[in-house]
Amino acid sequence: MTTKTIITTKTFASLILSWIFSFGMTDAQTDFRSWAQTPPMGWNSWDCYGPTVEEHEVKANADYMAKYLKAYGWEYIVVDIRWFVENDKAGGYNQTDPRYVMDEYGRYLPAVNRFPSAVGNKGFKPLADYVHSKGLKFGIHIMRGVPKEAVAGKLPIKGADGITADRIYSPENQCAWLRDNFTIVRDKPGAQAYYNSIMELYASWGVDFIKIDDLSAPIYHQDEIEMIRKAIDATGRPIVLSTSPGETPLNAAQHVSTYANMWRMVNDVWDEWKDLAHLMHIAQDWYPYIAPGTWPDCDMIPLGKIAIRGERGKERMTRLTQDEQYSLMTFFTIVRSPLMFGGDLPGNDTFTLSLLTNREVLKMHRESTGVKQLFLRDHVLAITSQNTNNNERYVAVFNLSATETKEVRIDFEALEIAGSHAFLNLWSGEETGKYEQSLQVTLKPHSSGLYKTKLH
Repeated sequence: MTTKTIITTKTFASLILSWIFSFGMTDAQTDFRSWAQTPPMGWNSWDCYGPTVEEHEVKANADYMAKYLKAYGWEYIVVDIRWFVENDKAGGYNQTDPRYVMDEYGRYLPAVNRFPSAVGNKGFKPLADYVHSKGLKFGIHIMRGVPKEAVAGKLPIKGADGITADRIYSPENQCAWLRDNFTIVRDKPGAQAYYNSIMELYASWGVDFIKIDDLSAPIYHQDEIEMIRKAIDATGRPIVLSTSPGETPLNAAQHVSTYANMWRMVNDVWDEWKDLAHLMHIAQDWYPYIAPGTWPDCDMIPLGKIAIRGERGKERMTRLTQDEQYSLMTFFTIVRSPLMFGGDLPGNDTFTLSLLTNREVLKMHRESTGVKQLFLRDHVLAITSQNTNNNERYVAVFNLSATETKEVRIDFEALEIAGSHAFLNLWSGEETGKYEQSLQVTLKPHSSGLYKTKLH
Protein backbone atom coordinates (compact mmCIF):
# COMPACT_ATOMS: atom_id res chain seq x y z
CA MET A 1 0.00 0.00 0.00
CA THR A 2 1.42 3.42 -0.91
CA THR A 3 1.29 6.44 1.35
CA LYS A 4 -1.28 7.93 -1.01
CA THR A 5 -3.99 5.58 0.21
CA ILE A 6 -3.36 6.05 3.93
CA ILE A 7 -5.49 8.51 5.91
CA THR A 8 -3.39 9.46 8.91
CA THR A 9 -4.51 11.27 12.04
CA LYS A 10 -2.77 14.40 10.80
CA THR A 11 -4.50 14.16 7.41
CA PHE A 12 -7.86 13.77 9.14
CA ALA A 13 -7.12 16.82 11.30
CA SER A 14 -6.31 18.80 8.19
CA LEU A 15 -9.61 17.81 6.53
CA ILE A 16 -11.58 18.78 9.61
CA LEU A 17 -9.73 22.08 9.80
CA SER A 18 -10.53 22.84 6.17
CA TRP A 19 -14.22 22.21 6.89
CA ILE A 20 -14.11 24.56 9.85
CA PHE A 21 -12.43 27.23 7.76
CA SER A 22 -15.15 27.01 5.14
CA PHE A 23 -18.29 26.76 7.24
CA GLY A 24 -17.62 27.43 10.89
CA MET A 25 -16.82 31.14 11.09
CA THR A 26 -18.29 34.59 10.70
CA ASP A 27 -17.66 36.61 7.54
CA ALA A 28 -15.17 38.83 9.38
CA GLN A 29 -13.17 35.84 10.56
CA THR A 30 -13.16 34.36 7.06
CA ASP A 31 -12.10 37.66 5.50
CA PHE A 32 -8.92 38.02 7.53
CA ARG A 33 -7.42 35.01 5.76
CA SER A 34 -7.52 36.85 2.45
CA TRP A 35 -4.96 39.31 3.84
CA ALA A 36 -2.23 36.65 3.89
CA GLN A 37 -3.01 34.08 1.23
CA THR A 38 0.69 33.34 0.94
CA PRO A 39 3.11 33.37 3.89
CA PRO A 40 4.02 36.96 4.84
CA MET A 41 7.59 38.00 3.99
CA GLY A 42 9.42 40.94 5.48
CA TRP A 43 11.97 42.40 7.88
CA ASN A 44 11.74 42.70 11.67
CA SER A 45 14.02 44.88 13.79
CA TRP A 46 14.38 42.51 16.77
CA ASP A 47 17.41 40.37 15.89
CA CYS A 48 19.57 43.36 15.02
CA TYR A 49 18.26 46.18 17.22
CA GLY A 50 16.33 44.56 20.09
CA PRO A 51 14.11 47.18 21.77
CA THR A 52 16.20 50.16 20.61
CA VAL A 53 15.58 50.56 16.86
CA GLU A 54 15.38 54.13 15.55
CA GLU A 55 13.55 55.69 12.65
CA HIS A 56 16.58 56.19 10.40
CA GLU A 57 17.42 52.46 10.77
CA VAL A 58 13.88 51.43 9.87
CA LYS A 59 14.01 53.64 6.78
CA ALA A 60 17.37 52.25 5.73
CA ASN A 61 15.98 48.72 5.85
CA ALA A 62 12.88 49.81 3.93
CA ASP A 63 15.08 51.41 1.27
CA TYR A 64 17.10 48.21 0.91
CA MET A 65 13.99 46.04 0.70
CA ALA A 66 12.44 48.26 -1.94
CA LYS A 67 15.63 48.18 -4.02
CA TYR A 68 16.72 44.55 -3.70
CA LEU A 69 13.90 42.39 -2.32
CA LYS A 70 10.49 43.79 -3.21
CA ALA A 71 10.58 42.20 -6.67
CA TYR A 72 10.90 38.79 -4.97
CA GLY A 73 7.81 39.20 -2.76
CA TRP A 74 9.33 40.74 0.38
CA GLU A 75 7.06 43.53 1.60
CA TYR A 76 6.68 44.01 5.39
CA ILE A 77 8.81 46.38 7.50
CA VAL A 78 8.12 45.65 11.18
CA VAL A 79 9.21 47.76 14.17
CA ASP A 80 9.60 45.35 17.07
CA ILE A 81 9.25 45.73 20.81
CA ARG A 82 9.08 48.83 23.02
CA TRP A 83 9.07 51.59 20.42
CA PHE A 84 7.23 53.65 23.07
CA VAL A 85 10.13 53.71 25.58
CA GLU A 86 12.52 56.66 25.35
CA ASN A 87 15.38 55.09 27.31
CA ASP A 88 15.42 51.36 26.58
CA LYS A 89 18.69 49.49 26.27
CA ALA A 90 20.40 46.75 24.30
CA GLY A 91 20.95 43.32 25.77
CA GLY A 92 17.66 43.22 27.66
CA TYR A 93 15.09 45.78 28.77
CA ASN A 94 15.16 48.81 31.02
CA GLN A 95 12.65 47.81 33.68
CA THR A 96 14.21 50.06 36.34
CA ASP A 97 13.20 53.53 35.17
CA PRO A 98 11.59 53.27 31.72
CA ARG A 99 10.14 56.49 30.32
CA TYR A 100 6.92 55.49 28.58
CA VAL A 101 5.15 57.63 25.99
CA MET A 102 1.37 57.40 25.77
CA ASP A 103 -1.67 59.51 25.05
CA GLU A 104 -4.50 60.60 27.32
CA TYR A 105 -6.34 57.30 26.69
CA GLY A 106 -3.48 55.07 27.86
CA ARG A 107 -2.36 54.15 24.34
CA TYR A 108 1.36 53.93 23.68
CA LEU A 109 2.90 56.40 21.22
CA PRO A 110 6.30 56.25 19.49
CA ALA A 111 9.14 57.83 21.45
CA VAL A 112 9.97 61.02 19.55
CA ASN A 113 13.66 60.90 20.47
CA ARG A 114 13.84 57.66 18.47
CA PHE A 115 11.12 58.37 15.89
CA PRO A 116 11.26 62.13 15.26
CA SER A 117 8.54 62.09 12.60
CA ALA A 118 6.06 61.13 15.36
CA VAL A 119 6.30 64.63 16.87
CA GLY A 120 2.97 66.36 17.50
CA ASN A 121 1.12 63.11 18.28
CA LYS A 122 1.40 61.97 14.67
CA GLY A 123 2.28 58.49 15.85
CA PHE A 124 3.70 56.13 13.24
CA LYS A 125 1.69 57.60 10.37
CA PRO A 126 4.61 59.52 8.81
CA LEU A 127 6.88 56.47 9.02
CA ALA A 128 4.14 54.20 7.66
CA ASP A 129 3.60 56.69 4.83
CA TYR A 130 7.31 56.52 4.02
CA VAL A 131 7.22 52.72 3.93
CA HIS A 132 4.06 52.75 1.82
CA SER A 133 5.69 55.19 -0.60
CA LYS A 134 8.23 52.46 -1.31
CA GLY A 135 5.45 50.04 -2.25
CA LEU A 136 5.91 48.15 1.03
CA LYS A 137 3.78 47.50 4.12
CA PHE A 138 4.32 48.66 7.70
CA GLY A 139 4.06 46.68 10.94
CA ILE A 140 4.56 47.07 14.67
CA HIS A 141 4.95 44.93 17.79
CA ILE A 142 2.99 45.33 21.02
CA MET A 143 2.55 43.44 24.26
CA ARG A 144 -0.90 42.11 25.12
CA GLY A 145 -2.85 43.93 27.81
CA VAL A 146 -3.22 47.45 29.22
CA PRO A 147 -0.24 49.58 30.31
CA LYS A 148 0.37 49.50 34.05
CA GLU A 149 0.99 53.25 33.84
CA ALA A 150 -2.51 53.73 32.44
CA VAL A 151 -3.89 51.64 35.30
CA ALA A 152 -1.95 53.60 37.92
CA GLY A 153 -3.09 56.90 36.42
CA LYS A 154 -6.70 55.73 36.05
CA LEU A 155 -6.67 57.00 32.48
CA PRO A 156 -9.99 56.98 30.59
CA ILE A 157 -10.65 54.39 27.89
CA LYS A 158 -11.66 55.90 24.59
CA GLY A 159 -15.22 54.95 23.70
CA ALA A 160 -16.00 53.38 27.09
CA ASP A 161 -18.38 55.94 28.68
CA GLY A 162 -16.23 57.09 31.57
CA ILE A 163 -14.62 53.74 32.38
CA THR A 164 -10.96 54.00 33.34
CA ALA A 165 -8.07 51.60 32.83
CA ASP A 166 -7.95 50.53 36.48
CA ARG A 167 -11.36 48.85 36.02
CA ILE A 168 -10.43 46.44 33.21
CA TYR A 169 -7.23 44.80 34.42
CA SER A 170 -5.94 41.96 36.56
CA PRO A 171 -2.39 41.47 37.87
CA GLU A 172 -2.82 37.72 37.38
CA ASN A 173 -0.83 36.17 34.54
CA GLN A 174 1.16 39.34 33.98
CA CYS A 175 4.00 38.76 31.52
CA ALA A 176 6.88 37.30 33.51
CA TRP A 177 9.71 38.74 31.42
CA LEU A 178 8.46 42.25 30.64
CA ARG A 179 6.20 44.00 33.12
CA ASP A 180 4.92 46.94 31.10
CA ASN A 181 1.29 45.78 30.97
CA PHE A 182 -1.41 44.01 32.95
CA THR A 183 -3.85 41.36 31.72
CA ILE A 184 -7.15 42.67 30.35
CA VAL A 185 -10.14 40.80 31.80
CA ARG A 186 -12.61 40.09 29.03
CA ASP A 187 -15.87 40.29 30.98
CA LYS A 188 -15.14 43.67 32.57
CA PRO A 189 -16.92 46.69 31.04
CA GLY A 190 -14.49 48.62 28.90
CA ALA A 191 -12.17 45.69 28.21
CA GLN A 192 -13.13 45.28 24.56
CA ALA A 193 -13.26 49.05 24.17
CA TYR A 194 -9.58 49.35 25.13
CA TYR A 195 -8.50 46.87 22.46
CA ASN A 196 -10.84 48.58 20.00
CA SER A 197 -9.21 51.93 20.82
CA ILE A 198 -5.63 50.82 20.20
CA MET A 199 -6.47 49.02 16.96
CA GLU A 200 -8.39 52.08 15.79
CA LEU A 201 -5.27 54.15 16.47
CA TYR A 202 -2.97 51.73 14.64
CA ALA A 203 -5.32 51.61 11.67
CA SER A 204 -5.28 55.42 11.52
CA TRP A 205 -1.49 55.28 11.34
CA GLY A 206 -1.64 52.86 8.39
CA VAL A 207 -0.41 49.75 10.17
CA ASP A 208 -0.63 46.62 7.98
CA PHE A 209 0.86 44.02 10.34
CA ILE A 210 0.84 43.59 14.10
CA LYS A 211 2.86 41.14 16.14
CA ILE A 212 1.43 40.73 19.64
CA ASP A 213 3.62 39.25 22.34
CA ASP A 214 2.94 37.11 25.41
CA LEU A 215 -0.19 35.68 23.80
CA SER A 216 0.75 32.08 23.09
CA ALA A 217 3.23 30.90 25.75
CA PRO A 218 3.79 30.06 28.51
CA ILE A 219 0.01 30.62 28.82
CA TYR A 220 -2.32 30.62 25.85
CA HIS A 221 -4.49 33.74 26.31
CA GLN A 222 -7.64 32.74 24.45
CA ASP A 223 -9.81 35.59 25.72
CA GLU A 224 -7.38 38.32 24.70
CA ILE A 225 -6.78 36.71 21.31
CA GLU A 226 -10.51 36.82 20.65
CA MET A 227 -10.75 40.46 21.79
CA ILE A 228 -7.86 41.37 19.51
CA ARG A 229 -9.44 39.64 16.52
CA LYS A 230 -12.71 41.48 17.13
CA ALA A 231 -10.89 44.81 17.49
CA ILE A 232 -8.92 44.38 14.27
CA ASP A 233 -12.04 43.41 12.35
CA ALA A 234 -13.83 46.49 13.69
CA THR A 235 -11.25 48.80 12.08
CA GLY A 236 -12.07 47.61 8.57
CA ARG A 237 -8.34 47.64 7.78
CA PRO A 238 -6.56 44.45 6.64
CA ILE A 239 -4.02 44.14 9.47
CA VAL A 240 -2.18 40.80 9.54
CA LEU A 241 -2.16 39.33 13.08
CA SER A 242 0.90 37.45 14.35
CA THR A 243 0.81 35.89 17.83
CA SER A 244 4.00 35.40 19.80
CA PRO A 245 6.00 33.78 21.25
CA GLY A 246 5.88 29.98 21.10
CA GLU A 247 5.62 27.27 21.90
CA THR A 248 1.97 27.69 21.00
CA PRO A 249 0.23 24.64 22.51
CA LEU A 250 -0.88 22.13 19.91
CA ASN A 251 -4.23 21.73 21.63
CA ALA A 252 -4.89 25.38 20.72
CA ALA A 253 -4.28 24.77 17.01
CA GLN A 254 -7.91 24.99 15.97
CA HIS A 255 -8.46 28.14 18.01
CA VAL A 256 -5.36 30.05 16.95
CA SER A 257 -5.92 29.23 13.29
CA THR A 258 -9.45 30.60 13.62
CA TYR A 259 -8.27 33.96 14.96
CA ALA A 260 -4.70 34.70 13.77
CA ASN A 261 -2.83 34.77 10.47
CA MET A 262 0.37 33.33 11.96
CA TRP A 263 1.54 31.92 15.27
CA ARG A 264 4.89 30.94 16.67
CA MET A 265 5.70 27.24 17.01
CA VAL A 266 8.76 27.78 19.24
CA ASN A 267 10.47 30.44 21.32
CA ASP A 268 13.13 32.68 19.74
CA VAL A 269 15.33 31.06 17.10
CA TRP A 270 18.86 32.44 17.22
CA ASP A 271 22.00 31.70 15.21
CA GLU A 272 22.69 28.40 16.92
CA TRP A 273 22.13 24.98 15.36
CA LYS A 274 20.34 23.67 18.45
CA ASP A 275 17.54 26.20 17.93
CA LEU A 276 16.95 25.01 14.37
CA ALA A 277 17.11 21.35 15.38
CA HIS A 278 14.52 21.95 18.12
CA LEU A 279 12.26 23.77 15.65
CA MET A 280 12.45 20.87 13.19
CA HIS A 281 11.28 18.50 15.91
CA ILE A 282 8.36 20.68 17.04
CA ALA A 283 7.16 21.74 13.59
CA GLN A 284 6.14 18.29 12.36
CA ASP A 285 2.92 18.38 14.40
CA TRP A 286 1.91 21.67 12.80
CA TYR A 287 2.05 20.62 9.14
CA PRO A 288 -1.69 19.85 8.94
CA TYR A 289 -2.46 23.46 9.90
CA ILE A 290 -0.52 25.09 7.07
CA ALA A 291 -3.23 26.81 5.04
CA PRO A 292 -3.78 30.00 3.02
CA GLY A 293 -4.16 32.87 5.46
CA THR A 294 -3.07 30.90 8.55
CA TRP A 295 0.61 29.99 8.95
CA PRO A 296 2.58 28.16 11.65
CA ASP A 297 5.56 30.46 12.20
CA CYS A 298 9.20 29.36 12.54
CA ASP A 299 10.23 32.78 14.00
CA MET A 300 12.54 35.38 12.52
CA ILE A 301 15.49 34.50 10.30
CA PRO A 302 18.71 35.13 12.31
CA LEU A 303 20.97 35.59 9.30
CA GLY A 304 23.10 38.43 8.00
CA LYS A 305 24.29 41.15 10.35
CA ILE A 306 22.60 40.77 13.74
CA ALA A 307 22.90 41.95 17.36
CA ILE A 308 23.93 45.49 16.46
CA ARG A 309 22.03 46.39 19.61
CA GLY A 310 20.30 43.07 20.04
CA GLU A 311 19.27 40.90 22.94
CA ARG A 312 21.94 38.20 22.64
CA GLY A 313 25.64 38.60 22.05
CA LYS A 314 27.65 41.30 20.35
CA GLU A 315 27.35 42.67 16.82
CA ARG A 316 28.21 39.94 14.33
CA MET A 317 27.43 38.24 11.10
CA THR A 318 25.39 35.14 11.86
CA ARG A 319 27.29 32.35 13.60
CA LEU A 320 25.64 29.69 11.40
CA THR A 321 27.89 28.17 8.76
CA GLN A 322 26.89 28.49 5.12
CA ASP A 323 25.65 24.89 5.14
CA GLU A 324 23.56 25.64 8.23
CA GLN A 325 22.19 28.80 6.64
CA TYR A 326 21.06 26.81 3.61
CA SER A 327 19.46 24.30 5.98
CA LEU A 328 17.60 27.01 7.85
CA MET A 329 16.28 28.66 4.70
CA THR A 330 15.40 25.29 3.17
CA PHE A 331 13.42 24.32 6.24
CA PHE A 332 11.61 27.67 6.59
CA THR A 333 10.60 27.61 2.94
CA ILE A 334 9.63 23.92 2.55
CA VAL A 335 7.26 24.19 5.56
CA ARG A 336 5.90 27.52 4.24
CA SER A 337 6.67 29.54 7.33
CA PRO A 338 6.30 33.30 7.22
CA LEU A 339 9.72 34.75 6.40
CA MET A 340 10.75 37.65 8.62
CA PHE A 341 14.41 38.46 8.12
CA GLY A 342 16.11 39.51 11.36
CA GLY A 343 19.43 40.87 10.16
CA ASP A 344 20.16 44.49 9.24
CA LEU A 345 19.47 44.44 5.52
CA PRO A 346 22.00 47.13 4.49
CA GLY A 347 24.68 44.98 6.14
CA ASN A 348 23.96 41.97 3.93
CA ASP A 349 26.78 40.34 2.02
CA THR A 350 26.33 38.75 -1.40
CA PHE A 351 25.75 35.28 0.03
CA THR A 352 23.02 36.44 2.42
CA LEU A 353 21.26 38.29 -0.37
CA SER A 354 21.37 35.15 -2.51
CA LEU A 355 19.47 33.26 0.19
CA LEU A 356 16.63 35.78 -0.03
CA THR A 357 16.35 36.09 -3.81
CA ASN A 358 16.25 32.55 -5.18
CA ARG A 359 13.18 32.54 -7.41
CA GLU A 360 12.79 28.75 -7.53
CA VAL A 361 12.90 28.46 -3.73
CA LEU A 362 10.48 31.36 -3.22
CA LYS A 363 8.10 29.92 -5.82
CA MET A 364 8.02 26.67 -3.83
CA HIS A 365 7.43 28.66 -0.64
CA ARG A 366 4.61 30.63 -2.23
CA GLU A 367 2.80 27.95 -4.23
CA SER A 368 3.39 24.51 -2.72
CA THR A 369 0.82 22.45 -0.85
CA GLY A 370 0.63 19.18 1.04
CA VAL A 371 3.69 19.59 3.26
CA LYS A 372 4.48 16.30 4.99
CA GLN A 373 7.37 14.60 6.69
CA LEU A 374 8.64 11.52 4.90
CA PHE A 375 10.88 10.30 7.70
CA LEU A 376 13.16 11.26 10.56
CA ARG A 377 15.67 8.50 11.21
CA ASP A 378 19.36 8.13 11.89
CA HIS A 379 19.69 11.93 12.17
CA VAL A 380 18.24 12.47 8.69
CA LEU A 381 15.01 14.41 8.09
CA ALA A 382 13.11 14.38 4.79
CA ILE A 383 10.11 16.57 3.93
CA THR A 384 8.08 16.78 0.75
CA SER A 385 5.42 18.98 -0.84
CA GLN A 386 4.01 19.56 -4.29
CA ASN A 387 2.94 22.31 -6.65
CA THR A 388 -0.40 21.48 -8.21
CA ASN A 389 -0.12 24.48 -10.55
CA ASN A 390 2.70 22.93 -12.54
CA ASN A 391 2.66 19.28 -11.43
CA GLU A 392 5.99 19.45 -9.58
CA ARG A 393 7.15 17.52 -6.51
CA TYR A 394 9.57 19.04 -4.00
CA VAL A 395 11.78 17.21 -1.54
CA ALA A 396 14.04 18.62 1.19
CA VAL A 397 16.50 16.46 3.08
CA PHE A 398 18.58 17.46 6.11
CA ASN A 399 21.57 15.89 7.87
CA LEU A 400 21.07 16.71 11.56
CA SER A 401 24.30 15.04 12.62
CA ALA A 402 27.16 17.28 13.72
CA THR A 403 29.87 14.76 12.84
CA GLU A 404 28.75 12.21 10.25
CA THR A 405 28.34 12.51 6.51
CA LYS A 406 25.15 10.75 5.45
CA GLU A 407 24.31 8.78 2.33
CA VAL A 408 20.56 9.23 1.96
CA ARG A 409 18.13 7.40 -0.28
CA ILE A 410 14.55 8.59 -0.78
CA ASP A 411 12.38 6.00 -2.48
CA PHE A 412 10.18 7.21 -5.32
CA GLU A 413 7.26 5.34 -3.81
CA ALA A 414 7.40 7.64 -0.78
CA LEU A 415 7.34 10.61 -3.17
CA GLU A 416 4.41 9.08 -5.05
CA ILE A 417 6.34 9.10 -8.31
CA ALA A 418 7.40 6.27 -10.60
CA GLY A 419 9.79 5.58 -13.46
CA SER A 420 13.01 7.55 -13.94
CA HIS A 421 13.39 11.16 -12.79
CA ALA A 422 15.92 13.95 -13.03
CA PHE A 423 15.86 16.53 -10.26
CA LEU A 424 16.67 20.22 -10.14
CA ASN A 425 18.76 21.44 -7.21
CA LEU A 426 16.78 24.56 -6.29
CA TRP A 427 19.67 26.39 -4.65
CA SER A 428 22.33 25.80 -7.29
CA GLY A 429 20.04 25.61 -10.32
CA GLU A 430 21.86 22.48 -11.48
CA GLU A 431 20.12 19.46 -12.96
CA THR A 432 20.97 16.04 -11.62
CA GLY A 433 21.25 12.95 -13.76
CA LYS A 434 18.27 10.64 -13.94
CA TYR A 435 17.49 8.35 -11.02
CA GLU A 436 15.61 5.07 -11.03
CA GLN A 437 13.40 4.15 -8.06
CA SER A 438 15.08 6.51 -5.58
CA LEU A 439 16.82 9.86 -5.17
CA GLN A 440 20.28 9.46 -3.66
CA VAL A 441 22.01 12.31 -1.85
CA THR A 442 25.26 12.72 0.07
CA LEU A 443 25.05 15.29 2.88
CA LYS A 444 27.80 16.70 5.04
CA PRO A 445 27.04 17.39 8.75
CA HIS A 446 24.31 20.02 9.20
CA SER A 447 23.88 20.36 5.44
CA SER A 448 20.75 19.89 3.35
CA GLY A 449 19.43 19.46 -0.15
CA LEU A 450 16.37 20.93 -1.84
CA TYR A 451 15.12 19.43 -5.10
CA LYS A 452 12.16 19.34 -7.46
CA THR A 453 11.06 17.01 -10.17
CA LYS A 454 8.18 16.98 -12.62
CA LEU A 455 5.47 14.39 -12.12
CA HIS A 456 4.88 12.31 -15.25
